Amino acid sequence: MALTNNQTVLDWIDEMAAMTQPEHIVWIDGSDAQMEELRAQACATGELEKLNQEKLPGCYLHRTAANDVARVEGRTFICCRKQEDAGPTNNWMAPEEMYARLRRLYTGAMKGRTMYVIPYSMGVVGSPFAKYGIELTDSIYVVLNMAIMTRVGRDAARRLEDDFVKGLHATADNDPENRYIVHFPEDNTIMSVNSGYGGNVLLGKKCFALRIASYLGKNQGWMAEHMLILGVENPQGEVRYLAAAFPSACGKTNLAMLIPPEHYRKRGWKVWCVGDDIAWLRVGPDGRLWAMNPEYGFFGVAPGINEKSNPNALQATRKDTIFTNVVHNLDDSTVWWEGLDKNPPEHAVDWQGRPWNGRTSSEKGAHPNSRFTAPAKNCPCISPEFENPQGVPISAIVFGGRRARTAPLVYQSRDWTHGVFVGSIMASETTAAATGAVGVVRRDPMAMLPFCGYHMADYWRHWLDMGKVLGDKAPKIFNVNWFRTDDEGHFLWPGFGDNLRVLEWILKRCFGEAEAVETPIGWEPLPEDIDLEDSGVELDTLRGLLGVDTALWRDEVKGIREFYQKFGDKLPRQLSEELDILDARLN
Repeated sequence: MALTNNQTVLDWIDEMAAMTQPEHIVWIDGSDAQMEELRAQACATGELEKLNQEKLPGCYLHRTAANDVARVEGRTFICCRKQEDAGPTNNWMAPEEMYARLRRLYTGAMKGRTMYVIPYSMGVVGSPFAKYGIELTDSIYVVLNMAIMTRVGRDAARRLEDDFVKGLHATADNDPENRYIVHFPEDNTIMSVNSGYGGNVLLGKKCFALRIASYLGKNQGWMAEHMLILGVENPQGEVRYLAAAFPSACGKTNLAMLIPPEHYRKRGWKVWCVGDDIAWLRVGPDGRLWAMNPEYGFFGVAPGINEKSNPNALQATRKDTIFTNVVHNLDDSTVWWEGLDKNPPEHAVDWQGRPWNGRTSSEKGAHPNSRFTAPAKNCPCISPEFENPQGVPISAIVFGGRRARTAPLVYQSRDWTHGVFVGSIMASETTAAATGAVGVVRRDPMAMLPFCGYHMADYWRHWLDMGKVLGDKAPKIFNVNWFRTDDEGHFLWPGFGDNLRVLEWILKRCFGEAEAVETPIGWEPLPEDIDLEDSGVELDTLRGLLGVDTALWRDEVKGIREFYQKFGDKLPRQLSEELDILDARLN
């Protein structure tokens, strides 16, 4: 039975059903009883495997096809009427042509299958931030993941209006040659076919919450960003919030769930996670920038997560979690992945469903981009403000990437415009979170290159315009780099919880409580102002971490100029001026 009377919604569902031809149509109401029934069905078909319910209550295992394990940027499209509006960093096709191509792939794609209708909210239902959509899918795995990642069911359905975001997913034949993840921003529409991997089929996530939402934000005067949100509580009990952008699998989740070093914990410092991946930001009634996490769960990379690197994330996976493409330990029906511990199971099944002995096998048991989908409420450090419909006020915006030599540990932009420039030139090594070569340095402005739903130069202009609206209430903008290495390739900064030492300085700068020294690239801390107690880092090492190699930066300027050329006349004048200023300061 339909959960809405909105005729626009019902007509669209009828149209999609006529094309895909499902045997049954089931509305998802979000009830525990319905979810349990779907889990049982998925286990009966082999789509899911039930794990040890004593050790991992409510947890299940799923495997994708071997050719379907990550986002496929080459098959991801932004289809708007004018090609120039998509920009040079997005794949484009004329909407009419793409609709025709997709129609052929979707026709009859759900024959003999069930179409699940998922009404959902991105953000707290009723919040001024919230946006509503429907995803149609033939995959129970998608339904159950969407129920973790978004607010699914009757409450969301009641909020549906004519401008809802339409999403259609069909697993079809899982044919990589006909795999498409397509966004029609002018139509509020997302279409995904021939994939079962979460990043391509959980349409509320990157597809809606970033690509479509970034377009909506540009038109409506707010921002959708690939950012974590965290609150740092100081010993005085004051909580200050920041948003931070890092490319996928570059330590974003670890930072979002940071545990302070013992030295800080003893003094009363705490860190609160509001979100680990996506931030929607809007100017509040007080003129400040406020942020909300539109998601309801975590879709995190499993390998490398352990008791030391991220105990909070690990704890979040201990119940009601779906694991994808990890090792199945057959001895006790639990899960394992590389980096979890040093005791790989001997009697196990790898991510492809093959027998696997962790003691003797030369192959990895879990895929490098294997995932967990866990409810945010499971996280021990989830913020008390997680469900605040007004969001949280942002004092600092932090950009970061993986650079062995060029970027210092931390620096602050001179002002908002310079901060937009700093975000626009972000570069980092690629990871297994996207298909293609690993370890190649690529430009990834604001960590949004794969996720911006329109022309990147227009996106930068929107950032500059938001700065004008915010004026002197704009957050201060910083850049961090946890990944500086020595000549042997060893990391010089311990990372993980010790990153709080840098965040402390950042937030103090926002409130006029710390000094800084000017460099050619921006403002840096005085080495003595970073608390190194019990860090294992010597003051001289820190001085090296803060060093700015002008020769490397002159090479960097050349790379930035080359990158900027992609955007032609659309490049905001302010950014080319900032590049010229940087060039002059280095010479």
